[in-house]
Amino acid sequence: MSTAMKGIQSLFNGKYVHQIDLLRDNRPPSLRLSQCGSRVRLIRCQDSSSGAFKPERREPSRSQAQAVLTPVSDTTAPATKKRVFTFGKGRSEGNKGMKSLLGGKGANLAEMASIGLSVPPGLTISTEACQEYQQQGMKLPEGLWEEILEGLKSVEEDIGAFLGDPSKPLLLSVRSGAAISMPGMMDTVLNLGLNDEVAAGLAAKSGKRFAYDSYRRFLDMFGNVVMGIPHSSFEEKLENLKVTKGVKLDTDLTAEHLKELVELYKNVYIEAKGDRFPSDPKKQLELAVKAVFDSWDSPRAIKYRSINQITGLKGTAVNIQCMVFGNMGNTSGTGVLFTRNPSTGEKKLYGEFLINAQGEDVVAGIRTPEDINTMKICMPEAYKELVENCEILEQHYKDMMDIEFTVQENRLWMLQCRSGKRTGKGAVKIAVDMVNEGLVDTRTAIKMVEPQHLDQLLHPQFENPSAYKDNTVAQGLPASPGAAVGQVVFTAEDAEAWHAQGKSVILVRTETSPEDIGGMHAAVGILTARGGMTSHAAVVARGWGKCCVSGCSDIRVNDTEKVILVGDKVIREEDWISLNGSTGEVILGKQALAPPALSADLETFMSWADQIRRLKVMANADTPEDALTARNNGAEGIGLCRTEHMFFASDERIKAVRKMIMAATHQQRKAALDLLLPYQRSDFEGIFRAMDGLPVTIRLLDPPLHEFLPEGDLYHIVAQLTAETGMTEDEVFSRVEKLSEVNPMLGFRGCRLGISYPELTEMQARAIFQAAVNMSNQGVQVFPEIMVPLVGTPQELGHQASSIRNVAKAVFSEMGLTLSYKVGTMIEIPRAALVADEIAKEAEFFSFGTNDLTQMTFGYSRDDAGKFLPIYLSKGIIQHDPFEVLDQKGVGQLVKMATEKGRGARPSLKFSEELALTEDDKQVGICGEHGGEPSSVAFFAEAGLDYVSCSPFRFLLLGLQQLKLLHKFKEIPP
Repeated sequence: MSTAMKGIQSLFNGKYVHQIDLLRDNRPPSLRLSQCGSRVRLIRCQDSSSGAFKPERREPSRSQAQAVLTPVSDTTAPATKKRVFTFGKGRSEGNKGMKSLLGGKGANLAEMASIGLSVPPGLTISTEACQEYQQQGMKLPEGLWEEILEGLKSVEEDIGAFLGDPSKPLLLSVRSGAAISMPGMMDTVLNLGLNDEVAAGLAAKSGKRFAYDSYRRFLDMFGNVVMGIPHSSFEEKLENLKVTKGVKLDTDLTAEHLKELVELYKNVYIEAKGDRFPSDPKKQLELAVKAVFDSWDSPRAIKYRSINQITGLKGTAVNIQCMVFGNMGNTSGTGVLFTRNPSTGEKKLYGEFLINAQGEDVVAGIRTPEDINTMKICMPEAYKELVENCEILEQHYKDMMDIEFTVQENRLWMLQCRSGKRTGKGAVKIAVDMVNEGLVDTRTAIKMVEPQHLDQLLHPQFENPSAYKDNTVAQGLPASPGAAVGQVVFTAEDAEAWHAQGKSVILVRTETSPEDIGGMHAAVGILTARGGMTSHAAVVARGWGKCCVSGCSDIRVNDTEKVILVGDKVIREEDWISLNGSTGEVILGKQALAPPALSADLETFMSWADQIRRLKVMANADTPEDALTARNNGAEGIGLCRTEHMFFASDERIKAVRKMIMAATHQQRKAALDLLLPYQRSDFEGIFRAMDGLPVTIRLLDPPLHEFLPEGDLYHIVAQLTAETGMTEDEVFSRVEKLSEVNPMLGFRGCRLGISYPELTEMQARAIFQAAVNMSNQGVQVFPEIMVPLVGTPQELGHQASSIRNVAKAVFSEMGLTLSYKVGTMIEIPRAALVADEIAKEAEFFSFGTNDLTQMTFGYSRDDAGKFLPIYLSKGIIQHDPFEVLDQKGVGQLVKMATEKGRGARPSLKFSEELALTEDDKQVGICGEHGGEPSSVAFFAEAGLDYVSCSPFRFLLLGLQQLKLLHKFKEIPP
């Protein structure tokens, strides 16, 4: 039996002579990696409970896939209205499956107690109680306070210490804990229960310095969290006292100094609130519980949920737990630990530890923490038990764990565990390694990696790290890997504002706090002067896959002057710097970035994905080079080839296009198109060759013709067109005037061009079919699909389809070979979605162009939306840019409607398993920019689409997103 297992048996057998003998550390080191973006971040111990530890990946509970995180349904949750759940002494009233009711922290405290780990006893107030509190106007529900006191009585009897009793003092931590991790976003109160009498009793039992250090910490935290007194008001008193006493560090203050500081802190209450500090411990507890409930709707918590798309939660649980103390001398300490490296995935303990400290000291960067290995030397027995506990927890939860712990007088206490947040690289390696170790199967391993993790792996690195060595000006801790290049800003507000203007910014802070969350999210990188590898900035950045360099002691940050001082160098706001989050380097100027490299572990992981996923992933590719890249990256065909992009490949091509545009007669236009045909044919041959055996969907000319004209003022344009076409200036002026449009994106474009100029559609169709026959004659398997854009009526598609089929018949007759092909349409006008059943009679496939469909559904011009969308987002009028994340309630419903109506009229639009991996299995898909956005892809899969088409670099991300959907519907085979 392990030391941990043996210890727990004796731990709860009358050993609680009084709380201080066994339980002593301020709160758990709040190290938590947060992701919901997943984004890894260390949260201050304040919210060591708020992280929704995820031993099992939770899936959206709604029937409709959404870009939100929602808690799993608790199959083990009691059906009663019990609101207070106790844990301790090897037993608990909850378990890890009750996250939505007990929050992540409460559920995992209960679980750790149940499996025999040393957990300080306590009680959890349910999230349903928080919901009732909010519904009743921020008042405790009837009977709840009595239930809390009953639970507290049970805890007091367990340990033989009592709240407010100077002879047997019980101190409590009061922490938040939602079902989904929201590190640092809600409130925590530590050392609750202290007043003058209890502090004196604590001093007599455990030492005067310890007692008054705990008391001053409590006054500060309670004043800030519960009473709304700025922390700076207390900090000012502390700094002035240190100056007066001639000391530099908090730890240099004596017991008498701290007792004097307590009086100064109590005066702050009178100065700030006009009232005395509430000395009744039970009143303190009541106010603290309300403060934690209130913090659910704090601005930072609301913003965090918005950023991470977290909805559907009832509120936060409240965890009330016996304090244990790491600040009782050199035999005590506190730390945060990951059972594997969250950045790299390496199977090695990764964490930080501080001797004679409370958890807040680790997270806030007040003191520089030491590597976890130092604990092996100074506290070998506690370290040995900690290692055993790590093994127990990994085996039990079958995941990499994030652990908070305290050692009180050489005794280890486990304060929190949760599924550790990790970077993309770490997530993939951990998943693959755990399969190789036999700890999990591939099905479980797939659940351990989120689409956002793969997105991180697609981020660039520095092109040539050796090239910038002379520009490296500082070295910090490599807190979150990757590369970032941006302009320096010093406040979270500026970071958000500059980001809204399209600027790339790096947020520079002495240290970050939860209030900085919006700016951290907006920045491409984060640089802090203080804080370790488990600091707030480090954990948040890792969870988001955002580059971060923390604890950079080489720099001095002057927020007032908005400058960074590095030796004799001064870096000002707006200056460009680069960060290497993998090495901790801070570099002057803009350094070149290179595409990411894919690892062997990622290849292994994606091979599992390819065996399971169902949505096909196509590529948006416009040239033979693009097509080859897509094929090499695993594309299963081309879902969108934009023929207009081919026209810009050379001066000869664009000049021919301009001649076609300027042509006044059919003959002139035909002559110009004859010049373009060989170019188009050649490109199509290259694309077909690259996609040998795979379908290629080619969209006919779509943009307004004015996009092909020269840029510049009117006289410059006329002069250039006159030279290129041989027309007179008057003729050019006249033609340009006729081409001008008030709203080109709703004007002469798409199928309207082909209907007005049939020779344009005929030329493109001829080039496609000639290229297809040529490649087929060379042994290439060709599956061409011609897509007619911007159709709003079945008559428009019928006109163009008839023209295309006539050309195909002629080409096949001329070249002596007939091939299979398809004619379909792009659904990008709301009317087309509404009459999709009629359009399907003409279309052999649908492809949703969600860019234009979004534009026309909202009535937002994509080119102009930047003027107001940032305002809409900041005011909460919309939650996401609809051009980035699909509007599921509006545009999404049009997609679903069109798919259902289309398949009702043409059954062959339905996906067929028997036809999988042939040219016939791709009937309904999406080729807009939303095809590369994970939450949008989730919606498309549920809506019944057969494929998505996106940038080649998003393939991995989309493949994994499909796996998540299969998990949701329980369809992944064992």
